[in-house]
Amino acid sequence: MIEWLVSPDVGLTASVFLIVFSAITSFITAAAGIGGGIMMVAVMAVLMPAQAVIPVHGVVQIGSNAGRTAIMLGQVQWHVLLPFCGGSVVGAAIGGLTVVELDPAILNIGLACFILYSVWAPPLTAPGRFKVVATGAFSSFLTMFFGATGTFVSAMVKSMRLGRLEHVATHSACMVAQHFIKVIAFGLLGFGYGPYVGLVVAMIASGFLGTVIGKQVLVKMNDVIFHRVLAVLLSLLAVRLLYEGTMLLGWL
Repeated sequence: MIEWLVSPDVGLTASVFLIVFSAITSFITAAAGIGGGIMMVAVMAVLMPAQAVIPVHGVVQIGSNAGRTAIMLGQVQWHVLLPFCGGSVVGAAIGGLTVVELDPAILNIGLACFILYSVWAPPLTAPGRFKVVATGAFSSFLTMFFGATGTFVSAMVKSMRLGRLEHVATHSACMVAQHFIKVIAFGLLGFGYGPYVGLVVAMIASGFLGTVIGKQVLVKMNDVIFHRVLAVLLSLLAVRLLYEGTMLLGWL
């Protein structure tokens, strides 16, 4: 039975760790609104073959975010999801076809600045449909290369000043759509998901358990505390991107 859960190029110990870590990251995202996807892709990059990290991470994130969406379905803001999906299709298509080498240093610094501005700038009116479409397109383009763009999407959702449940539910629904589109794109590009099916199913199951527990923490928060925690986490992740970008440029 246990062999079914283990991918040949991952190994038993790494597979068990990934399954447990999936629950932890899903708990973090459900309770705090962000952070789990980036942590997951970072660990997968160490334990899995490089060519499998982004597409397999996408499948796991579909399951993780679908669980959050399902248990908070009534809080999803559908008027945000539909234009976001439209932009995501365009972004994933361009990302799958492009042969342009992105400069990771400039990209990391640019993303960090956008996140910090979105979190700490004076409140603006809720983003219009064009901004939602543009966020879907750009983040889907990026996710074809880097996997975890949940921070970028969360910054856009945060600017809408939704309640904590509405924020997590809407962000999760957007990420389901984005990762689904990405997974399809990688399949069309020839990636084979078969060897990872057992591991992915186990990671999705453990992730759902983490989501259920995390939601209990989320429900007990109030909106002020939630947005303060979210702002701090987004800022820390942005500082990490700034550090990585400046290191790549040789400034540090």
